[in-house]
Amino acid sequence: MLRIVAMLTALAGLLNATPALAWGSQGHRVTGAIADQLLKPAAKEQVKQILNDFDLTGIDLRKAAPWPDCVKAVVRHDDGRFHYEVDPDHLEFEVPCTPFNSARERARMVDYAKRNWDTCSYTPDGFERGCHNTFHFADIAIQRSTFDRHFQGTNPHDIVAAMSACIAVLQGKPVPPTFPFSLKDKKDALLLLAHLMGDLHQPLHVGSVYLGGNGKLVDPDIDHKVDPDTDTIGGNAIQDSVAAPFQTINLHHNWDDIPGDIGDGATSELMDAAKSVPPSQGAPESWPVAWATDTLLVAHDAFKGLSFKPTPPPAKIKWTATYDNHADYLQASDAIKRKQLAKGGARLAELLNTIWPSP
Repeated sequence: MLRIVAMLTALAGLLNATPALAWGSQGHRVTGAIADQLLKPAAKEQVKQILNDFDLTGIDLRKAAPWPDCVKAVVRHDDGRFHYEVDPDHLEFEVPCTPFNSARERARMVDYAKRNWDTCSYTPDGFERGCHNTFHFADIAIQRSTFDRHFQGTNPHDIVAAMSACIAVLQGKPVPPTFPFSLKDKKDALLLLAHLMGDLHQPLHVGSVYLGGNGKLVDPDIDHKVDPDTDTIGGNAIQDSVAAPFQTINLHHNWDDIPGDIGDGATSELMDAAKSVPPSQGAPESWPVAWATDTLLVAHDAFKGLSFKPTPPPAKIKWTATYDNHADYLQASDAIKRKQLAKGGARLAELLNTIWPSP
C-alpha cells in the first residue's frame, strides 16, 4: 500500500530504493493470508465468486490485498487520458500486481482511478494526485485517544470513510451520499477493503505527530490548523537518525517494513495471535471507527521514545527523529507489528464472516 506514489516522486531522495508501502505488499499479503484461513465456508465461497471472474482464477485475499497499490501506477496525462504505466526503474513494484496484468484487469484499475480522481482534491506536492490516494490513511494527532471526525487529520475520504463505503457495498447497500467514493461493484469494494484493513492497522496510517518549528509537539485540534511548512506527512517527512549516515529512510517507511522472518504468508505464530483477537462489538458499520481508535492508541506507543529536531539544509527532509534507546525501540516496534498484522487478518475475516454468515 503506497501511502501515495506521487509523494514518493515529490520526496525523491527521502527514501531508499524501497517504496513507502503501508506494510508493503508482503504485509498486505500476510493480512490477507490470515483472513483466508479464518474465513468460514459461506464467506470463503462469496470471496471466491467475487474475486475470480472472467480471466481471473485462483485469487484469494492474500493475492487480492495489494490491488489498490497497483492502482497507483495509473497516471493522468495532460490531455486528460488515464493510463497504467509500469516504472521501468522499479520493476519489482509490479511483482505483487502480476495477478492483475491482463488487459481486462488493467482496464478495471484505470477505470477505478478515473472515477475516484477528482471527487476530492489531493495536491501533496503541488500537483493533483487523485482523490483515491487519500483513501489509505488518516492523520490524527497522538494527543487524541479516539477516532472522531471533528479532529484534524480526518475527512470524508479518509481510510475509515473508505472502509465504511466498502462495507455498505458488500452488504448490498449504496455508498452513503456523504462519501465521495465510486465503487462500481462488490469486486471493487472487496479489493479495496482487503487492502485498507492492512492500512488501518499500520499505526502511522492513523496516528501522527504535529510539530512546531522547534520540533516540539503542537496540537492541531487546539490551533485548528496544520502548518504545511512543519507537517510531518504521517511520518514521511521524518528522517531516521540512525540510518542517516548511510541512507535516507523516513519513519513511516520503517513502520511499513514487517519483520523479515514472517515472509508473505500466515505463520503459525500469527495465526495463534489472530485467533485470540477479541470479537468486535456492535454492528459492523461501527467497526472501522472502533478499529481506528484501537490503532490510534497503538500509535501512541509507536512514537514513544522519539525526539524530533529540524533537519539542517541542504537535506530535503524536514525532520530528524532521535531515539532514547534505539535497540529498545526496534524490539517494541517488532512486537507491535506482529500484533497489528494478526489483528488486521482476524478482523478482515470477522467482517466478511459477518457479512456472509455460514449456517
